Amino acid sequence: MAMSPEEKRVYLLLKAVIFHYHGLDDLEKRDLDRTAEDLQAPDEYQWALDFIAKDYITAFDRARDYLNDIIADYTKEKRVELINMVWQANNLKGYVTEMEATAMLKLAKDWNVQKELVDLVLK
Repeated sequence: MAMSPEEKRVYLLLKAVIFHYHGLDDLEKRDLDRTAEDLQAPDEYQWALDFIAKDYITAFDRARDYLNDIIADYTKEKRVELINMVWQANNLKGYVTEMEATAMLKLAKDWNVQKELVDLVLK
């Protein structure tokens, strides 16, 4: 699937901000690095890391505002695909923390895909 630079930025920011929500661990860092490599998106990855580093404390809320502006134009299928990607990435380590789940629920609510996220969780 070919992605535009904007889509790569959205994908990497979403994944990075959820991983950073509780403090990035080594497994998550390797997953982010691999994702950026797979997407051939070093510039977009650096942009996402810089976005978070600008103010770590407000990174999630700023990312949420940024993503909500862009994702409003995305199809429902694309919004579900993004939420699913983050859910699957978090499950790589074998669990999802309460903070990560809360963050994903907030985004799912913003994007009007809460039911789809709950369905994913119950699978």
